[in-house]
Amino acid sequence: MVVSSPDAIKKALKSKSFKVAIFGSARIHPSDSAYKEIYKLAEMIGKKDIDLVTGGGPGLMRAAASGHAAGKNSDHIKSIGLLINIPHERRKTRWLDIEHRFSRFSDRLDNFMLLSNAVVVAPGGIGTMLELFYTWQLMQAQKIKHIPVILLGSMWSDFIKWMKSHPLKHGYIDDSDIKLLHVAKNAEEAMKILEKEYSKHTG
Repeated sequence: MVVSSPDAIKKALKSKSFKVAIFGSARIHPSDSAYKEIYKLAEMIGKKDIDLVTGGGPGLMRAAASGHAAGKNSDHIKSIGLLINIPHERRKTRWLDIEHRFSRFSDRLDNFMLLSNAVVVAPGGIGTMLELFYTWQLMQAQKIKHIPVILLGSMWSDFIKWMKSHPLKHGYIDDSDIKLLHVAKNAEEAMKILEKEYSKHTG
């Protein structure tokens, strides 16, 4: 049963459970390798009894929610969907335990930040980049504590190269800003980073 109410989100915000947000494209299909990789990662997250936060829509959000549902062993572990009223994401996934719909991107992004102890950024477009840069800037400006931001997949190596050869080279950012990001080739590498952070949280 999916719980959809402001109170459910407030309860999730108060919970001290470790939560991982996965950002990624709504346009990627199940036959895509990125879809399969996110499903695998989310399944591992579920098996570790870690809560999941996604945008609640199709594509990689669906891969994450369905993988998490396949992996989790307890009803206490939650899949939280923060939906947004835009055409590509209006259709929600059915594997959510808690959902809340937003009309403003800024409100949705702030709730992602309040809920998440770690972030995985999968392949995606403008929306995914917005989520990455919002998280990154809040850490750079010390508006939130530093959390692992994991760039998963091959598309990010060129992005890091560009950040180094242009913004970093011209002094628009610092090397310490680049070091806030972790690049992971696959689900296994991403999970190692998440497990390390999870150990700190529960230790």
